[in-house]
Amino acid sequence: MKGRNMTRWRDPAKDPRQEPKSNLITAEGAARLRGILDHLSRVKRPELSAKVGEAAALGDRSENADYTYNKKELNRVIARIRYLTKRLDELQVVDRLPANTDKIFFGAYVSLEDEEGEALQLRIVGHDELDTQKRWISIDAPMAKALLGKEVDDDVTVLTPNGETFYTVTAIHYGKPATQST
Repeated sequence: MKGRNMTRWRDPAKDPRQEPKSNLITAEGAARLRGILDHLSRVKRPELSAKVGEAAALGDRSENADYTYNKKELNRVIARIRYLTKRLDELQVVDRLPANTDKIFFGAYVSLEDEEGEALQLRIVGHDELDTQKRWISIDAPMAKALLGKEVDDDVTVLTPNGETFYTVTAIHYGKPATQST
C-alpha cells in the first residue's frame, strides 16, 4: 500500500518513540481526562450523530460537504473516545503525598535557579497532563529524571540541546502551587 500509511523504517531499538512511557497521572489530571471523555460521549458524539443523520437525509452523500465534514468529525470523536477509554484504564492515579516530602518525586512543584540567577518553577506530572504554559513537565523528560530524588540546595545537571545546564533546587512543595510567576 502506497502513500498515506507508509513511513520510513526506524530501528525499534534506537527509536525514541518506542521508549516506554510511565503510566502515572495526578488525581486532577485523571479527573480532567474523565471530564473530556464524558463531554465527548454525552454531548459531542450525539450532536455529531444528529448532524450526520440530517445531512444524510438530504440525499446524495458524495457531493454533500456537510455530510462529509460531520462524518469525519464524528469518526475523529469516536477515535478520541476509544483512546481515552483505553488510556484511563492503563493509568495509575497518584493521589497521595510521598513519604518524604523533602525530596522531589512525582507531582512536586519545584523551584530552580540557574547559574545566572534566573528562577524557574515547574511541576513534574504524567505524560498525559503536560502543559508548557504552566511549565508542567513529564516525569519521562530528561529534566524531570535529573530532578527526581533531589533535595533543596542540591545541584542538578541537565543535558540540553545547547549543552549542559546547571540548576540549584531552591524549593520543593506538593499540593497547589504557592505562587505562579511567568
